[in-house]
Amino acid sequence: MCGIVGYVGHRPALDVILDGLRRLEYRGYDSAGVAVLTGTGELAVQRKAGRLANLEARLDEVGRDSLGGTAGMGHTRWATHGPPVDRNSHPHRDTTGRVAVVHNGIIENFAALRAELEAAGVELTSDTDTETVAHLVARAYDGVDGGDTAGDLPACLRRVCRRLDGAFTLVVAHLAEPDRIVAARRSSPLVVGVGDGEMFLASDVAAFIEHTREAVELGQDEVVTITRDGYQVTDFAGADRVVRGFTVDWDLSAAEKGGHEYFMLKEIEEQPDALANTLRGHFVDGRIVLDEQRLSDQDLREVDKVFVVACGSAYHSGMLAKYAIEHWCRLPVEVELASEFRYRDPVLDRDTLVVAVSQSGETADTLEAVRHAREQKARVLAVCNTNGAQIPRESDAVLYTHAGPEIGVASTKAFLAQVAANYLVGLALAQARGTKYPDEVAREFHELAAMPRAVEQVLGTIDAARSLGRALADSKAVLFLGRHVGYPVALEGALKLKELAYMHAEGFAAGELKHGPIALIEEGLPVVVVMPSPKGRAVLHSKLVSNISEIQARGARTIVIAEEGDETVRPFADALIEVPAVPTLLQPLVSTVPLQVLAAEIARTRGYDVDKPRNLAKSVTVE
Repeated sequence: MCGIVGYVGHRPALDVILDGLRRLEYRGYDSAGVAVLTGTGELAVQRKAGRLANLEARLDEVGRDSLGGTAGMGHTRWATHGPPVDRNSHPHRDTTGRVAVVHNGIIENFAALRAELEAAGVELTSDTDTETVAHLVARAYDGVDGGDTAGDLPACLRRVCRRLDGAFTLVVAHLAEPDRIVAARRSSPLVVGVGDGEMFLASDVAAFIEHTREAVELGQDEVVTITRDGYQVTDFAGADRVVRGFTVDWDLSAAEKGGHEYFMLKEIEEQPDALANTLRGHFVDGRIVLDEQRLSDQDLREVDKVFVVACGSAYHSGMLAKYAIEHWCRLPVEVELASEFRYRDPVLDRDTLVVAVSQSGETADTLEAVRHAREQKARVLAVCNTNGAQIPRESDAVLYTHAGPEIGVASTKAFLAQVAANYLVGLALAQARGTKYPDEVAREFHELAAMPRAVEQVLGTIDAARSLGRALADSKAVLFLGRHVGYPVALEGALKLKELAYMHAEGFAAGELKHGPIALIEEGLPVVVVMPSPKGRAVLHSKLVSNISEIQARGARTIVIAEEGDETVRPFADALIEVPAVPTLLQPLVSTVPLQVLAAEIARTRGYDVDKPRNLAKSVTVE
């Protein structure tokens, strides 16, 4: 959530900041603002509730020349403290107007800090936790807080950060220091972009990829100061930190729509490439290899239990991992919602492997689950799409999905990439533990490597799913049914419809139908059924045919996703969507795609923005 952009250089800062904020709109937001240290010696701030277009209209009203300068920052806010109105929008200033702050995350002890400020006679004008930081920094800079940091902006921010509880990224400017911006991070994303005579700060590299691909990842509890000539990084105590640079391996065109009507369609169509990129380089000399393998084969052999922790779509990918790992490795696997994991006191020890799945690598609930697992001495393996993010940095091993930037808030290509990556983890475990012979591991990998072509085949037939989506747009609810690996697919299909079309949608294990959900069946209710292969899972196939017959007899409208050539389901399908015949464990990679298209088309027909669903954010960095 929340987009942050900071800039110091030789260009007009306002242009750089607004361009960066546009590229971060996918993260979800409900207000926007900018602050520029102007050439006329002012700290000019403009902010507006609503979309970025509202802010730009405001800038046109006041005149963009009034924000002329080469240093500044911008922000898109996703409301946590206080409603999304102008006075709660960022940047926030102190009472003198000399300090401006933007913030991502939550300051958990802000109420106590606010009370302290009010007792000192400071009048706060917003409902936010962020405004307290602006006043605290200003008081530290002026030396009225009893500290020894007066006149030193980085030292002031370090001093304030040591008082803050919670997860946060803070970017601060002071009128007295017009040529530098200072920022801090704790459990919330921030990256530095390194240009030629210019420096950037952002919550995502997409904000500055037009200007530079060279970046620096910041660690936990670090403060960075940028000027046009470079940067300096310290910890919260002021000690210098050594940081690691990296080169972004995708360009601006990867974050543009490329002629598509919306990002989500582009990303759906990019799924063959995303799968291929996820698999590339992970089978070398007949062995599965991970990206940053800090776990030895002996470590993996000692594993006696696996937990998969994740949220949302990533959680569904974890459910699929359970089927694969238990089948290939004969290890017990539990799949946990990361938001619940550490609160139920799970039984972990040195022989437990926790697989943490997160597209952004900054998901707050998953990050806290990782930290809890590490405290219990468990080994942690991260599956992530973002180089240098916090979850991979705090894990013992990493498998990057390399799916490229995913702009649409509702996950599509990142989900399929996670499924493939989780299967690679399963094969790595099977390889290390000897539960699969090398030729068996090779066979499973090559079957997985054939999936990009199978997904491409599905994409060639999505017009039927789009047409069906338009026909279902007036429905009040949709149910999804599946068995075995089709059950997590049903859950993912229902989630996509909730996220995009704001419809009531539920996914069920089809075997549970007569244990309650069948009471929901009524005349005309659309029910999507994910069929297993009649060859790979013949018993389950026949049972699902019976389920379809039961709901059809009660008037439901049946939409069946089935393997090509499965004629046994045709009499029971009011609409039939065929997918290529693939091995059972790999079927989710083809059967999920029509459900993504279906949800997107229903949403578009209902007039909704599929890239930016209401109330949702791409990266959920607070619990």
